Amino acid sequence: MLPNKHIEAALQAAVRAVLPDADVSAVLVRPCPDPKFGDYQSNALMSIAKARKMNPRQLAEQVKAQLNVTNWCEPVEIAGAGFLNFRLKPEAVAACLDEALAGQHLFYERATNPLTVVVDFSSPNVAKPMHVGHIRSTGIGDALQRILRLLGHRVITDNHIGDWGTQFGKLLLGWKQILDRTALERDAIAELERLYKVINAECDANPQRLEAAKLELVKLQAGDVENAAIWKEMIRLSQVQFDTIYGRLGVEFDEALGESFYNAWLGEVVADLLRRGIARESEGAVGIFSDGSLPPKEDPFLVNRDGEWVADPALVRKSDGGFNYMTTDLATVDYRLKTWSPDEIVYVVDDRQAPHFKKLFLAFARWQPEAAKKVKLVHVGFGKIMGDDGKPFKTRSGDTVKLGDLLDEAESRALAVVNEKNPDLPEAQRREIARVVGIGAVKYADLLPNRQSDYVFSWDKMLSLQGNTAPYLQYAYARIASILRKAGETPNIQPSTSNIQLGAADELALAKQLLNFGGVLEGVAADFRPNYLCNYLYEVAGAFAKFYEACPVLKSEGETRASRLALCELTGRVLKQGLEALGIEVLDQM
Repeated sequence: MLPNKHIEAALQAAVRAVLPDADVSAVLVRPCPDPKFGDYQSNALMSIAKARKMNPRQLAEQVKAQLNVTNWCEPVEIAGAGFLNFRLKPEAVAACLDEALAGQHLFYERATNPLTVVVDFSSPNVAKPMHVGHIRSTGIGDALQRILRLLGHRVITDNHIGDWGTQFGKLLLGWKQILDRTALERDAIAELERLYKVINAECDANPQRLEAAKLELVKLQAGDVENAAIWKEMIRLSQVQFDTIYGRLGVEFDEALGESFYNAWLGEVVADLLRRGIARESEGAVGIFSDGSLPPKEDPFLVNRDGEWVADPALVRKSDGGFNYMTTDLATVDYRLKTWSPDEIVYVVDDRQAPHFKKLFLAFARWQPEAAKKVKLVHVGFGKIMGDDGKPFKTRSGDTVKLGDLLDEAESRALAVVNEKNPDLPEAQRREIARVVGIGAVKYADLLPNRQSDYVFSWDKMLSLQGNTAPYLQYAYARIASILRKAGETPNIQPSTSNIQLGAADELALAKQLLNFGGVLEGVAADFRPNYLCNYLYEVAGAFAKFYEACPVLKSEGETRASRLALCELTGRVLKQGLEALGIEVLDQM
């Protein structure tokens, strides 16, 4: 058990000794925001005292008297209205590092009660190029599923591909009438995009063309053999593009159940909603309306128009008999619960869809209240990628930036930097470095901000070797690998002989940073915020830089040299594991 877990368990036991009936699940220990007050801190006693109308500082004194953490900590300090501050003993930190060096852990523990979590992310559309916006859902979702798996949870990743809907009527009409086979073979997605644009413009201008497109869609929905074959070919061609992009990003999915997968159940979903009185007919359509259980301001089924609250239902069947996203999403939740029995379903979708998910989660809870009690539905929203002009990031001509083109440019710009700094390396090695650095830079720049904030896309910033960037962290790892190579070998020292020494302030500061790795991973998993891990890794790299400057490694001797090499190795392991958890590769040489 790691020191913070030891302290947390001891604190919970002490609270139970003072208040036997207390719920200690919220009695947690977290890293101290300001190191001058200690390494860990707990403010849980203040809320317990408030609930029981006790003096919080007096409760803290009583708990402290029952608290036994002398193996790990200096005397516990009470601060303010009832904070408990814990400062680790250097020998306890060193012992934990020895365990990590021996492979017993890497400063994190796997969950004792693992959850089953479905993570729904990326979700591109068939017959359309993946664009720059897809990096957000794809990168955030992939990082979250990696971290959840690392912590021992059972994860099912599902790519809910957009492979159904009204656009296919127009695509089918275009395929049959204006398809350029040569262009399709050269760049299938570009040709499909051209078909849609041409037919869509014609439909806007000519009602007869729109009716023709609708007819093709009706034939597809009715199972017409020719249209179904063309539709399947569009999906196949699109999947080639998806697989290429995901291969470059290092992203894999357990499932890719598109919208069409749920078609067979949609009519049944609507019928059941009507039968249960959850939905009702209105103006030929079927919708789920407010049930009055929420205040109007919090009710997503209401909207304020001219000072009056009016209905804003979630439509599950349109007046023409067609279904929509809400119907499909309700069927999807139902399928996932019956198939995987998840504890959580996490949707990584941009913040503009927040109103939809509020309706979806409430609608499902009304439809299947018992099932809804067993699962936590979470919308992990995110903001937009902006250009220097403060507007959504576009090409110079104003078009949407294609994700493949973005990755190409990232690798190209990274290669120019590598060619300048390491022109003597073989070309294949320079290109591999450029690939790892370029793709990593794009991913990290997207994961670093608070996910709900918009951020400005900047090539210069994201590819910089200075500041909080992927290249800076990748270089820090490569630097450690170089130190270990120069030392002759990685110091696989047994804990009985390694005796890590933490006499210098910068040695101890770095060691304590490493101990926080598990807590940060748990924080990311709890709040669905990969930026916590980005900032932590940057702090680790900074602490290592200070340590390396203040504490000679290769020039030191004996046990001091072995101890410092061990610190280097452990820092390298944490940086590598942390970056891999973000979906970012590392290199031994840059």
